[in-house]
Amino acid sequence: MKNNKRILIVAECFFPEEFKINDVALSWKNKGYDVDVLTSVPTYPLGRVFDGYKNKFFYKDCYKGIDIYRVWAITGYRNSLFKKLLRYIGFMIMGSVVSLTIGKKYDYILGFNTGSLTSMVPAVLASKAYKIPFTLWIQDVWPDSVYAYGFKKGGVLSFFLEKFVKKVYRGATSITMSGQGFGRKIRPYVKSGMPLHYLPNWPDDLDMNVEAYHFNNSQRLNFTFAGNIGRIQNLENIIHAFSSLPDKYLERAQLNIIGDGSYLERLKSTTNCKNVVFHGKKPRSDMGKYYKGSDFLIVSLVDSPIFSVTVPAKTQTYIATKKPILAIINGDTADIVKNYNLGFCAEPNNINKIREIFIESINTSDHKLLEFSENSEFLLTNIFNKKKVIDSLESVMVN
Repeated sequence: MKNNKRILIVAECFFPEEFKINDVALSWKNKGYDVDVLTSVPTYPLGRVFDGYKNKFFYKDCYKGIDIYRVWAITGYRNSLFKKLLRYIGFMIMGSVVSLTIGKKYDYILGFNTGSLTSMVPAVLASKAYKIPFTLWIQDVWPDSVYAYGFKKGGVLSFFLEKFVKKVYRGATSITMSGQGFGRKIRPYVKSGMPLHYLPNWPDDLDMNVEAYHFNNSQRLNFTFAGNIGRIQNLENIIHAFSSLPDKYLERAQLNIIGDGSYLERLKSTTNCKNVVFHGKKPRSDMGKYYKGSDFLIVSLVDSPIFSVTVPAKTQTYIATKKPILAIINGDTADIVKNYNLGFCAEPNNINKIREIFIESINTSDHKLLEFSENSEFLLTNIFNKKKVIDSLESVMVN
C-alpha cells in the first residue's frame, strides 16, 4: 500500500556527493514516501562544481524519482577559511528562502547535519513556520567542533555561538546521533528531558569480490589509511612512528596513504621513507580492491575532546572489510575497537605506542586475525546494519 506522506530532507550535501543520506532518501522513496531534498549545487570535497552541474542560484533536478532543490554554492573553499564560512552562510540564507517557499507541503522534515550547524536553519524555520515535525540527525557536534578548530571559548562571540546552537537544537522535534558519546556534549543545549537516539552510520557498499590490489611485489604487510588528508587526521605522527620502526620490522611492512586533502603535500615533505607510499585519491567504487589488498586499516584523528566522541564514517566501512583495525584515536572509536576486539589502539600523541602497535600488528598470529574478522561480522549484523538504522530513523521521525 502506497504511503503518500511527504518528507523534506535538508542536507548541505547530497548525490552525487557521497553521503549516507543518499541511502536514506532512496530507502524511503522505495517504501512509498514522497521524498524531496533541499541541498547545494554539488562541490564537496574539492570545492568546485561537479561536471554536469551548473552553479545557479536555484534550480530543480531529479535523482531516481527524488526531486532535488539546489541552491547556489560558494566554491574555492578547500583552502580558504573565509570562503568556507561564506559557503555555510550562503546555504543558510538561500536554503531558508527555499524551505519557507516550499515547506508547507511536507509532513516531516529530516535534517542531516554533517558539518556546520548553520545548514540546519532552513529546516528549523520551515518546521516552526508550518508546524512540521523536524528530526535532526547529528553527524558533528556543535559548539565543540567549532572550538576544536581554534574558535576561542568565552567572550562575546562564544556567547552568541552557544545561543545559536541552543536555538537550533531546541528547534528539533526529535534528535538522533551518529555517535554514542554525542549525548553528553549536546545535552546542555537541547530541550530538557528530550530523548537522544543513537543511530550510527553503516558501512559503504563495497564489492569485496574483486581481485586484491598488489601494493608491492614483496611479502610486506600493508597498513592502509584511506580518506581525507587534513590536519586533524594526525598522519604526521603515524608516518613518524612507522618510519622509526627498527629495520627488521620496517623491511616487512609498507604504509599506504590513499586520498587527497589540504595536508597532502606537507605530509609528502615530512618523510623520505621508501616504505611510506602516497597513492592519491581513488574512486570509491574501486576501494574494495585496495582494502582487500591491505592487512591492517588505520583510523586516526588528533587528540581533541570533540574527536573523542566522533566515530569517523570510515570506521564502519573498515569493519565491513573484516580487516583488523589500528585505532590511533581516543574515545568512542577506540572503545569500539577495544570492546569488540577488532584490532589495536594507541593514543594519537604517543609516538612510542603507535610504533609498538605497528610491531604488535606485524607479529600477530593468524588465529588472532581470524578472531578480529569474526568480531567484525557480529557488529555488521547487529549494530552497523543499514536497514536497521534507516528503519529506526524512520520510526523516530514519524512517531
